[in-house]
Amino acid sequence: MSELDFGGQQVLVIGGSSGIGNGIAQAFRTRGASVCVSGTRTGAANYAEVEGSDLAGLAYAQLDVGQPQAIEAFAPPLDRLDVLVLAQGAVIYRRGEFEMAGFRQVMEVNLVSLMGCALKYHPLLKAAAGKLIIVSSTAAYHSTKGNPSYNASKTGAVGLTRTLAEAWAEDGIRVNGIAPGLVDTKMTKVTTAHPKRLEGAIENIPLKRLGTPQDMAGAALFLASPLSSYIIGHTLVVDGGLIL
Repeated sequence: MSELDFGGQQVLVIGGSSGIGNGIAQAFRTRGASVCVSGTRTGAANYAEVEGSDLAGLAYAQLDVGQPQAIEAFAPPLDRLDVLVLAQGAVIYRRGEFEMAGFRQVMEVNLVSLMGCALKYHPLLKAAAGKLIIVSSTAAYHSTKGNPSYNASKTGAVGLTRTLAEAWAEDGIRVNGIAPGLVDTKMTKVTTAHPKRLEGAIENIPLKRLGTPQDMAGAALFLASPLSSYIIGHTLVVDGGLIL
């Protein structure tokens, strides 16, 4: 049996309806896992026309992680949990994060909800000696002038990954993270949809290409597999060399 065979395992990807989370979800599905994803829309059919969304073969449940009570009430179809991936994310452009309402909104989604989801599923992860994977960003390692809340929240996510890893190792839960670089998703269209911005961005990436959700999925599979059995608290930077 391959160490990347997840047959018989149950995986939940919060924020797995599109983008990086969706790429990760489909990677686990194609390797045998039963995968449920969450998104903010009422049903899977609402993602039919969304770029970067492939819900084929995935169970879907609605969740707005920006609402703490929604996390508490969330009840996806799971009877065990082997892997929990927290891939939710929000950003506000045009200096919206310099207003406290915007700052709090992004922080709630990008950091506070990580702890909410982790605590909610701690019992199931403990019962299965499961893995928790937190998706942050390379923004945690440099400034992002126009987005203070995005930056602070992603930096916080890296710290949370370290701390939960230490705290929950005794429960048999392995906690690690992924810090994506510039990945072509709907959240990065502010850069990728503008040829000059895109050209400048790629010039700063040693591998000379954008990342893909599939690139991030490879890291997630590794961190959830026996191949990484002695790794905890680490956030794996997957950025084509962007922050070198």
